[in-house]
Formats: sequence, C-alpha cells, structure tokens
Amino acid sequence: MTEQRGPNLFGLPPGVDFAAEFVAGLRERFAGQPPEAMARVRVYLNSERMRRRVVDLFTDQAAQFLPQLHLVADLGHDPVLRDRGQPVSPLRRRLELAQLVARLLDRQPDLAMRSALYDLADGLAKLMDEMQAEGVSPAALTALDVSDHSEHWFRTQSFLRIIAPICADETDAGARQRLAALRLADQWHRNPPRDPVIVAGSTGSRGTTQILIAAVAALDKGAVVVPGYDFDLPDHVWQTMSDELTAEDHPQFRFRKLMQMLDISPGGIVAWRSTQPPAPQRNQLVSLALRPAPVTDQWLHDGQDLPDLIGATEGMTLVEATSPRTEALAIALMLRRAAQDGTSAALVTPDRVLSRRVAAALDHWGIIADDAAGSPLALSAPGRLLRHVADMLCRRMTAESLITLLKHPLTCSTTGRGDHLRFTRDLELSLRRHGPAFPTAASVVAWASAHKDGNAIGWAQALALILDAFAADAPGLMTEHVQRHMDLTLNLVRGTGADAPALWDRAAGDQARLLMQNLATEAPFGGEMTALAYRDIFESVIHQSEVRQTITPHPGIYILGPREAREMRADLVILGGLTDGIWPAAAPPDFWLNRTMRKDAGLLLPERQIGLSAHDFQQAIAARQVIMTRALRNADSETVPSRWLNRLCNLMDGLPTRNGPAALQAMRDRGQYWLRQVTALEQPTVDMGREPALHPALRPMPQPPVASRPTSLSLTRIGILIRDPYAIYARYILRLKPLDALNAGPDPRSRGNAVHSILKTFVQTRPPQETQPEARLRLLSIARETLATEVAFPVAQCVWMARIDHIADHFLTQDSRLGGVAVLVEKEGAIRLDKMDFTLHGTPDRIDRLPDGRLHLIDYKTGSPPSEAQQKQYEKQLLLTAVMVERGGFADIGPATVDRFTYVGLNKAQKIVETIVTETVLAEVWEGVNSLVRDYFNRDTGYTARRAMFDGRSYSDYDHLSRYGEWGPSDRAVPIRVGGAS
Repeated sequence: MTEQRGPNLFGLPPGVDFAAEFVAGLRERFAGQPPEAMARVRVYLNSERMRRRVVDLFTDQAAQFLPQLHLVADLGHDPVLRDRGQPVSPLRRRLELAQLVARLLDRQPDLAMRSALYDLADGLAKLMDEMQAEGVSPAALTALDVSDHSEHWFRTQSFLRIIAPICADETDAGARQRLAALRLADQWHRNPPRDPVIVAGSTGSRGTTQILIAAVAALDKGAVVVPGYDFDLPDHVWQTMSDELTAEDHPQFRFRKLMQMLDISPGGIVAWRSTQPPAPQRNQLVSLALRPAPVTDQWLHDGQDLPDLIGATEGMTLVEATSPRTEALAIALMLRRAAQDGTSAALVTPDRVLSRRVAAALDHWGIIADDAAGSPLALSAPGRLLRHVADMLCRRMTAESLITLLKHPLTCSTTGRGDHLRFTRDLELSLRRHGPAFPTAASVVAWASAHKDGNAIGWAQALALILDAFAADAPGLMTEHVQRHMDLTLNLVRGTGADAPALWDRAAGDQARLLMQNLATEAPFGGEMTALAYRDIFESVIHQSEVRQTITPHPGIYILGPREAREMRADLVILGGLTDGIWPAAAPPDFWLNRTMRKDAGLLLPERQIGLSAHDFQQAIAARQVIMTRALRNADSETVPSRWLNRLCNLMDGLPTRNGPAALQAMRDRGQYWLRQVTALEQPTVDMGREPALHPALRPMPQPPVASRPTSLSLTRIGILIRDPYAIYARYILRLKPLDALNAGPDPRSRGNAVHSILKTFVQTRPPQETQPEARLRLLSIARETLATEVAFPVAQCVWMARIDHIADHFLTQDSRLGGVAVLVEKEGAIRLDKMDFTLHGTPDRIDRLPDGRLHLIDYKTGSPPSEAQQKQYEKQLLLTAVMVERGGFADIGPATVDRFTYVGLNKAQKIVETIVTETVLAEVWEGVNSLVRDYFNRDTGYTARRAMFDGRSYSDYDHLSRYGEWGPSDRAVPIRVGGAS
C-alpha cells in the first residue's frame, strides 16, 4: 500500500465520486494479486451508507472477494473490548443525569427553567461524550480559571466537579470508542498487521478518529484516504490555518490538523487516483472564495489567476426565490424535469422543513424521492397519538383536546370506526354549542343518555373509562408514567374492540413500539418525576427518532442531508436552503461551558460544525451541474444569504477582468427560468378562449325572493342589517350559522355574559333599604358565586373578579344616581312594524321606573359604549327599545313614557353615554326602521356585503363566504338574483 515515504495519506478532490474512485483505486493496487488478497484487506469506512455503496460497487462487476468492511463508529463494539461488557444506553445515561440536574435545580431554581430539565441533561451527556472522545479528563474542567467569568459559569463548574466520577466512566459509547482506538493502536504498534488496513472517507474531525488515523497511517501496509481534499489550496494558505480560533470554520481545517498530527506538509497528501473533478475551474473559484478570513488581499491577488468565470460557472445556477414556498416549488420542478429526462438528481439541504415541502410538491406528480433522513416519528400517526396522550397526562382534559384524541385516525381503529366517527361528530357539535369546556366521564355519559341512537351509551361508557384514567392522580415514578402512557394510548386505539394492532402497524408503528419499549426498559433509571417532566422527556426522545421509507422511491431522485451527500453522486445537485442560520446552522447554546472554557479545556469549538458544513458545501458544489437556491424572505423577515454563497457572489462581483459580474448575472438568469416556471404553474387554468377560467370574485349583493326574507329580527340585528346586510342574508336566508369555537375560552363574549348574569341577580335580589356598603358586599358575593358556577377557567375567575371589584363603586353610583326602581330585567318584548309582516323583538338589560313615573332604559357594556354619532347611524338598540316601550312592546309595563336611556361602561374607562328621549327622536327612529325594513321587502333590494363597516379591520363571520379580499371596500356591489323568479 505504501507509495511514499512517511505516513500513507491520500486524498480525492471535491466533486469526484469518492466511493467509486476509492474502489477503483483499491482494485488497481491489487491488480495481478490472488483473489483472496482483497479479502484480507481491512477497511474502516465513515458511514453505513458508504459501506453499502462500496459493496454495491464491488458486486457490480464479476464475482470476487470483498474486503473486510468496518465502520469507524462501531469501534466501541470491537472484540478488543470484550472484557468491558456492554455500553451504557444513551437514554439511561441521560435519565441518570436528569435526576442529578433536577436536584441541582431544586437547590438553585434560578439557574434554569424546570421545563429545560431533560434538555440540560441531554447537553450534559453530549459534553461527557465529547470529553471521552477527545480525551479530556474531568480534572481539566475543574481546573479551569473562571474568576473572570460570570457567576453562572462558576456554578456550572461546581456541578461538573460533583459529577466528575460519571464523566470518567468508561462504559459510555464515547469512552469505549476511544479506548478501542487506543488498544488497536497499541496492538498494531507492538505487532503490525501483515495485511493492509485502510481508513477511507473520514475527515478525522473527532479525537477518536484521529487516533485511528494516526495508527493506520503509521503502518507499512496502512493507508488513509480523505474525501474532498483541496489540491488547489496554496501552501501559504495552509500555513495560516494553525489557530483554531480563526481557522476552525474553514472546510480544510480538519486536514490541516491531520498534517500537524502526522508531521507532514500539504504535499504529503497525494492523489489516490489521478481522476479529475467534473469542474476543475469551478473548484479553483470555490477554493478561493472559502479562504480563511481576512481574505480580501488574497482575492485581489489570486483572483487574477482564475480562468474566465463565464466558462467556470457554466454548470451553475442561482435561484433567489421570494419565499420558502416558491423555493420548494422551484426545486420540485427541477427534480420533476430530471425524473422526466432520466437524469439522476439530488436535493442536498439541512433544512428538513424545505425537504418536506419539496417531497409534498413531488407527490402531486407521483414522484417519491429517496429521502435519506426519512420522516420524523413525531409527525407520524402513531407518534402524534402518543404525543397527544403524553400531553394530556399533565393537564386537564379540554373539549378541544378530547376531540383531537377522538378524531385521530388510529383512535377506535379496530372495530366500529364508523359509529365512533359519527358519535364523535355529534359530541363535538354538543360541546361547541353547550359545553362543558372541560368534559368529564359523567358529562359524556349524560350526553349519550340523551342521544337518539342507543348504541351511543356503550361508546360513551368505554370513553368514560378512558377519561377517568386521564383524570386519576398522576403517579410519581417514571416506570408508572410509561405504563400509564401505554395503557391509555392502547385503550384509545382499541376503543370498543379487543386489541390495538393498528398502533404498531407499518414502519412508523415498529419505530414507535421500539421507542416505548426502550423507555420502559430504561424508566427505572428515571426515578420520580411529575407528569409534566415525563411529557418533556418523551417529547425530547420522540423528536430524535426518524422513520425510514418502506415504499419503493424513484431510483434517480434523492433528498439528502449534507452528511449523507458525501457518499452520493448525482448528475444534478441542488443545494437548497442557502440562508444563514440554516446552512450553516446557528451554533446551539451551551449551558455548561462557554467558548473560552471549551478552548482552555481542549474541547471542540462551536466553529467545528461550521467547518464541517463548509466542507460538505465544498464537496457538493463541485458536482457537474449545480443549482443553488435560497428564499429572500421567510415568514418573519428578510433572510441573510449563507456565508459561503455570500463570499462566492462577492468574489465574482469583484473580478470584472475575469467576467465575474457577467457570470454571476448569467447564473441568476438561469435561475429566473425556474422562477418563471413556478409562476406559470400557479396561474389559473386557461380556457379555449384564452381568458382565465378563474376570476376574482365580485362584491356580492344577492337578491333573494321576498318570501324567503326574514320576517323577524332582534334589535341588535338591525345594526347588522345597516352595516353588513350580507350577514343577515347568510344567517337568516341561507341559514348558515358559524360553529361555536371548540376551544371556547374566557373571551369578551363570555365575560359579558358572566357580568350580565351577576348584575341581573344583584338587581332581582335587592333587599329594601340597602346601604351602598352592604350593596357592594352583596355584589361581590354574587360575583364570586356566579363566576365559580359559570366560568370554568380559574385564572379568568380571578381576573374578572378583580375587574368587578374595580368597577363596583362605579356601578353602584350609577345604580342609585336617579333613584329608579327596576321594573323589568332581561325580559323579551316584541312589536310589529306598520303595515308589514315583520316583528322586532329584543331583551333589554334593565328598565327602571323613575320617581316621576317615566322610564329609564339601561344597557351595560363591558366594552366601549357607542357614541351619539354611532347611535344616530347604526347603533339603534336602545332607541328602538324606547320605541317598543312607548308602543306597548313589553306587556309587563304596558305603553309608558321613556325619559332617557343610558349606556353604562363597565370597563376600565367607566364611560357613561346618556341620551334624553324626545317624541321627535322616537318618531324619526320609528319611521327609519319602517323604511329600512320596507326596502328589504323589495326584490330589487339586495343584501350588500360589508355595506358600511366601521373600518377595514372589522370582521364578519361571513367574509369568507362573500370572498372578501378578492374585492375591496371601494368595489361596486353586483346584484345577483338568487332563489327563483318570485
């Protein structure tokens, strides 16, 4: 294997198919040797995907012996460690650390939020794994000088000192990996293997891998083959990459460390094969663009040595989409074109949201990409059900969460699914209309007892058992939480059947079963915890699980992460999501050590991941045909381009003598083609007359038959008829009523109902000769009882009780100001209009008789009372109530004279709007309402949508039906005859 003096270090440039070139080079070196010679070669590869590719490449040709293929990651399972037993499960280690962190937070609750417990334990486990892999002893952390740091780092250092014995445990995977590498190196040093040993595909980014590489490179029959080695990088640049703080984020920094470790020069890494990359000139351009900072002087000097950039970037395209959705559609169109042309294509991106969007778009054309990462278990059907149940273990069952559980596709999926869905729909409608906000087993059974279908009782009783189990006191041990979680989930899937096999169906079910079995196995190491802590642990664990595809994907379309793309080559490579924070990803915060402490301890810096991502980028962009995509904006703001794309564009813009600006514009022009394709894809269908078949809706003004129009409206609906006639048309003619919210909370409407109920009870139970202090105490007592009975939300009860206490004096002052006595409280009245079959009806809050015998109308407003101008235009409620009173619309008080009416604001402003009633005003109001209703008994009068809304932000329940937004407030309404000719 030796082709040079010193360490046997070889490289392959970016852009070549590493697996294919490695196998070809291996064959060349064993040409002419007996077939069994290949079988004696031991090869350490960097990933399982690489191993599969190497096997495929060997077996594609004639039958032959394969080399012994091992994974660097499997060193911890090497027979050399048979005396060390089995490694500790990562989940077990995290649960043990979580208990220690929990005790830390008990003593120092200000250190971090309790909800971050498992995340802190996970970060601590990763720190331990890194220390073991890099050979950093716990003493190195405890010896750090933190006198110049904040108190937080002193406290974390004190905790790390306490758990030092765990950090020194050699049963963890990281420690076993390093121990195996050290033992192999020692064995090979004492007794060098007689057969070749090769490490291929690894960059040596971890300490354990560096030990293995150093041991193999020192063997006479050893060889190390590194991927993506930049042969274009000058020696003077290699010399500048000696400082980790300034060069760690460079794509070639790992190789510089290997050179230092093996004491060789850049020229000591020779080509494994003489194969040229697909685009050598582009590799030179990218190499210069990714130089370590500062680079400006190098760009000015070395940039003049680059070839003409129009030719160098001929195979490159830059797509700058307006949004992530447009970017995903453009990528999907590219992959669709590749599938149509029989070209292999790969989307390479670390952005899983982007990859899922692309996969969804491809599904429209029946194309299933080979997704290396699979799909998140947390988003699968079993995963979502398990997450819903885990969430309900730690909080009260609400109507929304109950219906979410019942509507899940796996719930009651064994038998009787049809009846289950029917009863669920009926229960949902009941909960929306009548509540309760927090359903219980008793309330569900009571609902089923009144159901017209007798089978509903059996269904409700089975559901009641599950609800009782949810409502039971939460256990304390993690083992009990896991068992309860499993039992409740299986009972939901089982429904009224006998078994729940659907939960474990297919690949997602298998993965979910393995996850729950693993939790059950390791739960004894979790100790005691709350249901909320168990929920947080479960969420963290399930989000780390992926489900591999079980269906056959398209043979030439791939979706890869940057890590997986190292082993895959395609004719077309799409680099997606090139925005800062995604590629490269932002460094995650480290709770336990800051950057300086990491460097002083000899641990890896956050820039290491950036450097590895840069190396992945340098390899991927070296493909024959490359398309780079990014979104100019996301949901929040404008995005920043990836630092590598930014460098590339800036370098090209600054090289006019090499046609850099023209080449960059050509790349963008090629990208515009795909953006135009997206625009064309989303255009409405075009009919034969070359006119769009879909037009924006016009502002509707339906004209239904007079016989179909309402003959009765409440006083509050008159204001709606004035402002938004279309809402009256939809509600009373089409009979479309908005569904009540399933997650009905303490909204302004429910607050107003509660306050009106309190005041009604207060007025109706008033004792004689009550003083104001006594009245205040009685009002607050009634408020407490009413809120406890009618409001299901404890927080809302407290907040609203405080508000009532705040406005109590204001209310009592207004209550006694004119000396009136309540003669009617929330009783309905009605009156017919002149010469029309139309009835007005309404329920005033309160009518008082004043000492002079006249009446005073009172309306309580928990919001803002209407101004006099608003009353004149459309807020006619109390004006019409006064008309009804004077015309005998309320039988309990007969025709009577109204002196005034008052809107009493019961909010923070405590505003009062009072109007003195005159005969002239009432006559105008009566004539006005008669004229308004008379107009709507004319077939030519239509119900205009949003005729006179208060402002553009005012919302109507029927805006979506009228397609508001496709037309604007200034558009002319279009009459539409509906419902026949009558």
